[in-house]
Amino acid sequence: MKAVIQRVKEASVTIDGELTGSIQMGLLVLLGIETADTQEDLIWLSNKIVNMRIFDDAEGVMNLSVKEVSGNILLVSQFTLHASTKKGNRPSYIMAAKHAIAIPLYESMIQQLSGEMGIAIQTGKFGADMQVSLINNGPVTIIVDSKHKE
Repeated sequence: MKAVIQRVKEASVTIDGELTGSIQMGLLVLLGIETADTQEDLIWLSNKIVNMRIFDDAEGVMNLSVKEVSGNILLVSQFTLHASTKKGNRPSYIMAAKHAIAIPLYESMIQQLSGEMGIAIQTGKFGADMQVSLINNGPVTIIVDSKHKE
C-alpha cells in the first residue's frame, strides 16, 4: 500500500462539478492499493499517517502530528501510484489491485483513519474521475510504502 501524504492548508475533491470532499488544514492522502496488500498493511499505514510529525510546533519545528494539531484528512484513491514504468513509455498498472480487493481495503482505510482521528474523514469516490485541488503547505510531501518500511 502506497500513500502520497501532503500537508495542506486546504484541499478538495470535485466529481462531475460536485464537491464531494473538502478540508482545511490537514493532510491530503493519495492512496494506492496493490494486490498483495492486507489488513496489516492498512493498519501500519494508517498509524503512520495519523502519527507522522510533519506539522510545526510553537518553535516552528515539524514535531506535531495531524491528530495533535486537530487537523483533517482527505483520502483519495489513486491506483496510478502503482504504475510500473520499467518498459516503454506506457505505464503498466498490473500491480494495482482490482476492485474486488481494493474497494474493501479502501473502505477499511476510511474507517481506520476515522477511528484513529476520532472524527470522520473526507474522501473522494473510488474509481471516479476526480478533480483534486490543494494548497500544499511548505510544501511538504512524503511518500510512504507499507512494503518498504524504512
